[in-house]
Amino acid sequence: MDRKEFINARRIVVKLGTNILRNEEGSVSSRVYSFIECLAKLAKQGKEIIVITSGAVGLGRKRLGLEGTTGTALKQACAAIGQGKLMSIYESGFDTYGLVAAQILLTEDDFSIRTRYLSLRTTLNKVLELGAIPIINQNDTVSTIEVDQRYEHMQVCFSDNDKLSALVASELDADLLVILSDVDGLYDKNPKENPDAKIINVVEEVTDEILSMGTDASEGGRGGMRTKLEAARLVTRFGGKVLIANGRIPYVIGKIFDGEELGTMFLPQREGLSDKKRWIGYATNILGKIKVNNGAKKVLIEKEKSLLPIGVIDVINEFKKGDVVSIIDEQDHEFARGIVNYDSESCKKVIGSHSDNIIKILGFKNYDAIITRDNITIL
Repeated sequence: MDRKEFINARRIVVKLGTNILRNEEGSVSSRVYSFIECLAKLAKQGKEIIVITSGAVGLGRKRLGLEGTTGTALKQACAAIGQGKLMSIYESGFDTYGLVAAQILLTEDDFSIRTRYLSLRTTLNKVLELGAIPIINQNDTVSTIEVDQRYEHMQVCFSDNDKLSALVASELDADLLVILSDVDGLYDKNPKENPDAKIINVVEEVTDEILSMGTDASEGGRGGMRTKLEAARLVTRFGGKVLIANGRIPYVIGKIFDGEELGTMFLPQREGLSDKKRWIGYATNILGKIKVNNGAKKVLIEKEKSLLPIGVIDVINEFKKGDVVSIIDEQDHEFARGIVNYDSESCKKVIGSHSDNIIKILGFKNYDAIITRDNITIL
């Protein structure tokens, strides 16, 4: 895929990281106005623009004159103080070009709870239909994932804005996700430790080998190259395109859409996942786990069959009927997720049983399967 075809996109999600939005003093960098200018130009060309922005916590910390944000409560307070300042920059900036900015703050439950997920999609589509530009950020002020003990063992659907941008791109069927950070793209090895490291211009598929090239977050950020690669894997799997580029390059957005060879392109895979299967696989918070034997794993992956109780060897944590659970193999490796037809207590009682015996064991029978095949997403 050449660069011209790659950037040919109508609906575009742009994620702006903390370290490109602030300067060395911790204040808002002047480059944010160049981002707004370039995005406004794209919007005037008829493209639909969605912005995922970081920066609220840092702005709040700067406003309070704090050196750091140790502790969840302090971070949440800083987010509350900084979010208003952050949004005022986008509102005034886009207003200069006659465009309306719409603030949307999201928590994990806005994706994990199916009804809220669908409502969010409807709202975002309406905002775009009205010609406004959604400005989306994680709602750090009210998120309880980090402080509620009930979530201690939970796999949350997102914990940083890289994954959030991927979920939004997936939910809205975006053509392109642009992630701007303080690195030029994906390198074949860590450039900080290897001066001879070379940038990878095109990634055809985000394999486990590609994921292993990811590094941890830089100072001040919550993600890192690994979270960006995980975001790229999610988006490309449903047929979207992803570009990771250096947001510190002057007018980088304009240069990208002028066709300059910047950053790393991640090509779409087009596996044809339905919206529901995307939601099951990537947009839910996961607490419960079902461990299956190797035979069941093979059937689920190769034959796309339902998960029957005879293939289950363990049930981990509590869950309710209708929850999304993780499906793990005998080595505790997660390979699928699915919506359960029975609660955890019922699942434990029928472990290893034939489906014909479910009613005898439980006294009732919803389905022959613990999870039906239409409600399973292979990861």
